[in-house]
Amino acid sequence: MQDPNPMPWGALDRFQAHFIVRKDVGNSVGNYVAKTKLTTKGHFGSKRIVKVEWDGPGSLATKLNGDLELNELIAKQSLKDATIYVEPTDGAVRIRSKWDNHISFGISKELFEIYDKIAGHIKSI
Repeated sequence: MQDPNPMPWGALDRFQAHFIVRKDVGNSVGNYVAKTKLTTKGHFGSKRIVKVEWDGPGSLATKLNGDLELNELIAKQSLKDATIYVEPTDGAVRIRSKWDNHISFGISKELFEIYDKIAGHIKSI
């Protein structure tokens, strides 16, 4: 009898772009953790973002919440692209979004501009 839910073997068709900002955060790891919190309106295909807030314990989230131009740019993106995570790693801070398959994977000019603005805020702390 064949298994109705076979385990996938080999590489999965999922990609994720990571933007790395070189920054030694030292003991202040919590200052560099942030995630977008999206307020939406509508349902299914007509769902759109009406408000973007940053959720995080430190000064980065506060600084990102104060950048209205950045949050307006994020609100114009799709729900998937507007979900952004910022987290420290070894000697750097990573900016990333959700996973994509090979067909929808890519970084638009607008998304690159958003990540660049976030990186500027990371460097300024």
